[in-house]
Amino acid sequence: MAQSAKTLFFCKQCGGESAKWFGRCPHCGEWNSLVEAPKAPKRSAGRRPRRGRPAEAPTRLGETETGTVQRIDIGIAEFDRALGGGLVPGSVVLLGGDPGVGKSTLALQAAGRLAASGRRVLYVTGEESQSQVRLRSDRLEDPSDDVLLLAEGNVSRITECAEEEPPALLVVDSIQTAFTPEADGAPGSLIQVRESGQRLHALAKERNVAVLLIGHVTKEGAIAGPRVLEHMVDTVLYLEGERIGNYRVLRAVKNRFGSTDEIGLFEMRETGLTEVHDPSRMLLDTDGRRAAGSAVVPVIEGTRPLLLEVQALVTPAAYGVAQRVASGIDPKRLAVLLAVLRKHAGTDVSGHDVFVNVVSGIRIQEPAADLGLLAAVVSSFRDRPLPARVALFGEVGLGGEIRPVGQPERRIAEASRVGFERFVVPEASRRDLPKRLQEVAIGVDRLSEALVQAGLYPNASSATDAVLDDFPGELQDEPPDDLPDDLRDDWGLA
Repeated sequence: MAQSAKTLFFCKQCGGESAKWFGRCPHCGEWNSLVEAPKAPKRSAGRRPRRGRPAEAPTRLGETETGTVQRIDIGIAEFDRALGGGLVPGSVVLLGGDPGVGKSTLALQAAGRLAASGRRVLYVTGEESQSQVRLRSDRLEDPSDDVLLLAEGNVSRITECAEEEPPALLVVDSIQTAFTPEADGAPGSLIQVRESGQRLHALAKERNVAVLLIGHVTKEGAIAGPRVLEHMVDTVLYLEGERIGNYRVLRAVKNRFGSTDEIGLFEMRETGLTEVHDPSRMLLDTDGRRAAGSAVVPVIEGTRPLLLEVQALVTPAAYGVAQRVASGIDPKRLAVLLAVLRKHAGTDVSGHDVFVNVVSGIRIQEPAADLGLLAAVVSSFRDRPLPARVALFGEVGLGGEIRPVGQPERRIAEASRVGFERFVVPEASRRDLPKRLQEVAIGVDRLSEALVQAGLYPNASSATDAVLDDFPGELQDEPPDDLPDDLRDDWGLA
């Protein structure tokens, strides 16, 4: 493939440069990821020391002063939680999310709260006019009248305004509309996004200004532009949620100044994004009623325990190939767990469509939800609701064993707070609980035992494991012909 002397090929995934096109990126190995873009302008090798002033010498790490970092409290507790306790001066935060999910709304609310506290805030908009931003501000519950507004996409002009009187926070909405006159290409191109990010990153470090960059998300779910932009910034936040839903999750996937996988919860209203202070009660129907196919799972998101409802719908396949559809759960993980369910718990759903959903649109990433997910599937398959006030958690291994998970005491304490009374947990996790919590926890070692203790097989006997070993994948609502007569009633399948 021919190219001019002033162009290079950039990888959309890692940002690596190549002089010619390759089908596979030589840097990260991704296929069909190289795109042609203008070559970046030449930069000086670095700032030379002034005449008569010696260059800085390296120092020992142990002799380096640590200093104290005074975080900036935004005033939005859920935002501060996701950041690890507030904004760090001189840090660069990248906020990504799908179009219309509420990125600009959240950024404007944060800017308004900071400005109301007496700090200088500069909000740069490259996508909207100043009057359009004012219309959004008027809809918000908190006024943003003290925010300095600049409708500009030229990074040189943005840095000039910020250097005249450095603000505490600089918001750039969005990084895809920013451009530098020295670089070729249209705003949003690979070279422009990277060059603009580097200029704003240098501004943050030199002037000790906290910079919040808003970035769009591609159809693959990654922030648009070269992946090097995510490596360049200090913190990467994703605002997740369905546009038609009410709830939003602000998730930290990278944080140099705090823990990763921390989340903040918001509810979208006409007046903007409102914090959810008690998510377990807000996201969960706590009246005790449970339909078949519903299970409650205590999960840990960052430092916060949450109670989430997992729903499953199992129906006979209407077409030749059974469907596996998951929302809020990794579909590949679902396929693995269904195979374990057939092999080690005698429930074969290979001829059934399986649909799984996490209520409220929150995505579960930790394996502690495995047990609750399979309990919901079996509950729908047998059309038998789980008992009220029962919660389950535990990782399910490929051998059908229930593996321990972290922080079982916090999970049970959160579920008990909202009214749950019994818990099916890994036996190894139960042994680590205080005595008062061991009395309400039922420890299990095998998946088959967990389903029995969850009440899905109320007539099962102590011979459960033997039955499952003898008839793997065959125990359905009707027992096989060679099932011993004395075990038919035990399973309630006669």
